[in-house]
Amino acid sequence: MTAVLDALGRALRDLFRFRVLWIVFWPILVASLLWLAVGVTFWSTFSGWITQGLDAVGIQIWLEGVEPRWIAHAIQGMLHLLLFVPLVFLTALLITALFAMPALIRLVAERDYPHLVRASGGGFFGSLLNALIALLIFVVIWIVTLPMWLIGVGLIMPFVAAAYLNQRLFRYDALAEHASREEMRSLFMSRRPAWWGLGLLTGLIQFIPLLNLFAAVLAGLAFIHYGLARLDETRKAQPAQPLQ
Repeated sequence: MTAVLDALGRALRDLFRFRVLWIVFWPILVASLLWLAVGVTFWSTFSGWITQGLDAVGIQIWLEGVEPRWIAHAIQGMLHLLLFVPLVFLTALLITALFAMPALIRLVAERDYPHLVRASGGGFFGSLLNALIALLIFVVIWIVTLPMWLIGVGLIMPFVAAAYLNQRLFRYDALAEHASREEMRSLFMSRRPAWWGLGLLTGLIQFIPLLNLFAAVLAGLAFIHYGLARLDETRKAQPAQPLQ
């Protein structure tokens, strides 16, 4: 746990460096513009889906009887926003993992791990496949656990889902440039509780207003610091083993 907190502390230190600030905001900007364009283009379709969902749980009938009508329209607008915001942050998370991580890795490696040899155990297509698998399982977790909301257990599922997504998404990218495939597999297996712990801590930040603007890059930095530090420790403990 100390190593996890140390990685998170180092990530917070790096978060407000000038070179990082642009990386903080451009994924959110791109994701916002993307979903704004999609929302405007398919507004009637999304509205229809939301109406069907509200009708299924009996809320739509209540909304139709609300007076004055602007209150009902305001509630429907808020529901659109509640759908829009998670999609933006999820997309920003994926953009950060796929496109911003190389710049963050360079920044962290140059400052804290300049001696660490790059073994290139992963690449962009591996990162893309990992991201698709992570997103698919993330969606499955949400779908499978929907009935749990009826008994109150569902309240913890957003945090579990966020923890899974973060650790699955960022651990690969954090190590892909420096670790070999064997080293990556070994660190994923031997440090599983720590990856999940870091995923949970960074996932919690995604639910805090304003702070969640920094959540994607903070998660990326934290996983880079944790992954490279553990890789460095592993290699120092086994100096005679050649990289494969």
